[in-house]
Amino acid sequence: MSELSATQQRALAELLQLTPVINELGTLFRNAGHQLYLVGGSVRDALLGRLGNDLDFTTSAPPDKTQALLESYTNAVWDVGKNWGTIAAKKTTSNGSSWLIEITTFRADTYHKDSRKPSVKYGDNIADDLVRRDFTSNAMAIDVSHPSGTPQLIDPYDGLEDLADHLIRTPAAPELSFSDDPLRIMRAARFASQLKFKVTPDVQAAMKAMAERITIISAERVQAELTKLLLTDSPARGLDLLVSTGVAEYVLPELPALQLERDEHAMHKDIYAHSLVVLQQAIELEHTRRHSPDIITRLAALLHDIGKPATKRIIGGKVSFLYHDIVGAKLVRKRLRALKYPNEIVDAVAQLVEQHLRFHGYGEQEWTDSAVRRYVHDAGSQLERLHILTRADCTTRNAAKATRLRRTYDELEFRIDELKKQEELDAIRPDLDGLQIMELLGIAPGALVGEAYRFLLERRMAAGPLGAERAREELLRWWADRSKL
Repeated sequence: MSELSATQQRALAELLQLTPVINELGTLFRNAGHQLYLVGGSVRDALLGRLGNDLDFTTSAPPDKTQALLESYTNAVWDVGKNWGTIAAKKTTSNGSSWLIEITTFRADTYHKDSRKPSVKYGDNIADDLVRRDFTSNAMAIDVSHPSGTPQLIDPYDGLEDLADHLIRTPAAPELSFSDDPLRIMRAARFASQLKFKVTPDVQAAMKAMAERITIISAERVQAELTKLLLTDSPARGLDLLVSTGVAEYVLPELPALQLERDEHAMHKDIYAHSLVVLQQAIELEHTRRHSPDIITRLAALLHDIGKPATKRIIGGKVSFLYHDIVGAKLVRKRLRALKYPNEIVDAVAQLVEQHLRFHGYGEQEWTDSAVRRYVHDAGSQLERLHILTRADCTTRNAAKATRLRRTYDELEFRIDELKKQEELDAIRPDLDGLQIMELLGIAPGALVGEAYRFLLERRMAAGPLGAERAREELLRWWADRSKL
């Protein structure tokens, strides 16, 4: 049994004093004859000194009783999964702090061999509840309803020691833990990145041996766990664990496939390593440019080169990946749809993958107004993400080349800002709309209107705002020339 250090004891005492909700709930449940424990991630984060405003508890009380007790404590109570034993509430204290509370009846769930859903089974003691939890650092509890009135740490699986040693270990045998809930296989990778912990060898071995079992988990749950991993500050550690244990073969097979290919620059170890570097550089650019963690940018950074294995060719003694951007965009759509990502995320990531080479297509010459307009128009609402992805994709070790690329992109962003001051670049449209085109040319709605519209849009891109009069003149000239064909 682990013991709290003097520093942790003081921190925990201060935490409970500063969080009256915990003691109030403990007293409420104790007086009702039930046990209540602060548990899991809340305890882990409390001991790491970073407890948030989300509090997770487990209790001996059945769900109906939990709901009744919470309703006597706060007006904001709701059912987030009563069939699973969980009731939620929100409590605002006198100092204005708001706390989100989730209380779950002791659980002992398991997955059957071929089922995507666990069977719900309530437990009757804290020990059985904790042994079914994912990792030892999450299998600690604080008894806040102890008869003495003093909270007590419950740590039957030495989670405190593992927390101090930065280890990810399971309370029961890892095979049993992963069999109970195969999603824990991915959660191990996420915690490796989120907490910067090392996964113990026996847990890694179980991940590898049971990798295929992840296929019984619903795509929605896999997607949610993958998203949480990608939104950590350093996801490469967890992604590498998924690849090395074979789990990625069932979740994101395009990622390990990149290991088979050499990058065309011959300066990177392989495209897989390059992709992880691009992802990390995109994360750093998010921070630099003051953005919140963004799953669209991160998916695009990780997957931008997944079209390379299918497009690899040797031409003139050199490796070529012609059209890997187009092929990659199609592969992205297929994979993200299989993972049940929302359509808006699928579309945005696919667009970024398809356009990640656009900047390089212009070379290093001075950016013309026409080129800037096309770049902005094609990127549309994804422009800022495209900025980040394109910059992050520069991983060359050639300092002179890296500086040249950075300066060229700086020039592009400067040109965009300058043109935005002069034109409405965010919504580039022809100077005449469809109704004006039909009236001027005397035509009915149909394909000809679209053709004329595209002509004016092309002229708008090339020359900037024409004005209504010049647009009419050029459209009539185009119409006359077209009629001669």
